[in-house]
Amino acid sequence: MTHLETVPATRRVRPRSLLAAVLLALTALLAGALPASAVTQASAESQFRAAGITWSSSGGCTTRSNSTCTSFDGIRQTTVDGAVTLRGSSGCALNITGGTEVGHASGTYSHYNGYKLDFAKTTCLTSYVHNSFTYIGLRGDGYPQYQSGAGNVYADEGSHWDVTFYSCGGC
Repeated sequence: MTHLETVPATRRVRPRSLLAAVLLALTALLAGALPASAVTQASAESQFRAAGITWSSSGGCTTRSNSTCTSFDGIRQTTVDGAVTLRGSSGCALNITGGTEVGHASGTYSHYNGYKLDFAKTTCLTSYVHNSFTYIGLRGDGYPQYQSGAGNVYADEGSHWDVTFYSCGGC
């Protein structure tokens, strides 16, 4: 195989060197492949729907490249599992208002990289976070943060909860 061939997603290749690993990763990136831990829009929607989690967007769309949409394209499976765990543990109705679409702050653990979801603020969810998780101080932008036992971080951004899922939260 040459470094110019695209590796099928179903075939795992163990690179023999760092250079080979970099070339494989670059080939996958150029081919538009999602990271191995990412799921598609359709898969995330199906899992959220099965858990009773809703979603909405100001633009009424799911396009990742549009900041008025709520997209799940490229979301990590751990993030999906974390939201499903939150729904089950809290017993609260959850409505996702922000996903992997452009327009959020950047960084490794970002919305775009599939680590974060925004949830509409409800009395139920706010009470659950305050009573179940540990207050860990203000985020750099001044928003209060709470951390779950699994390490996930919930930031109260006023109109919604911005949640970073580092783990699935006990799934």
